[in-house]
Amino acid sequence: MSIADIQSSAEQRMGKSIETLKANLAKIRTGRAHTGILDHIQVEYYGSPVPLSQVANVTLMDARTLSVQVWEKNLGSTVEKAIRDSDLGLNPIGMGESIRVPMPALTEERRRELNKVVKSEGEDAKIAIRNLRRDSNDALKKLVKDKEISEDQERRSQDVIQKMTDKFVVEIDKLVATKEAEILTV
Repeated sequence: MSIADIQSSAEQRMGKSIETLKANLAKIRTGRAHTGILDHIQVEYYGSPVPLSQVANVTLMDARTLSVQVWEKNLGSTVEKAIRDSDLGLNPIGMGESIRVPMPALTEERRRELNKVVKSEGEDAKIAIRNLRRDSNDALKKLVKDKEISEDQERRSQDVIQKMTDKFVVEIDKLVATKEAEILTV
């Protein structure tokens, strides 16, 4: 493995950590409705759990209401139950062939709890980035030990990886700050 391989691998894996953080932050409910909030809900479909998106179409009715169009009529109550039983605290309303999911307004206490969750997700992402930095630096040390690169090359590479780490940490901070502002907006 060369220095370039180590650096590109670190950058790709750090990028994946950012994508994971974005996906995790999207699941955190704010006062506004968005279709991605129901992505992780599993529905019992002929004996096996499947994602909600595979048995229904989720759309926005307005800023605070989602509409779930179930493709098979007999699944309506199952989908309703799955949404109600999820950890989102939503109360769906069956309306014939569709299900309305109103988003309740967030209390101040709930907003503070969600901010703690957002900060925790951000911290987890930073830890993942730092672990990737450590792994890359260990790989560089191994190259020096095997006498494939010089110590000067190792130091320069570690500086590049550190700058990369700093760049991704700043991006994480921006994502967390944006989500916190979104949650606190009434």
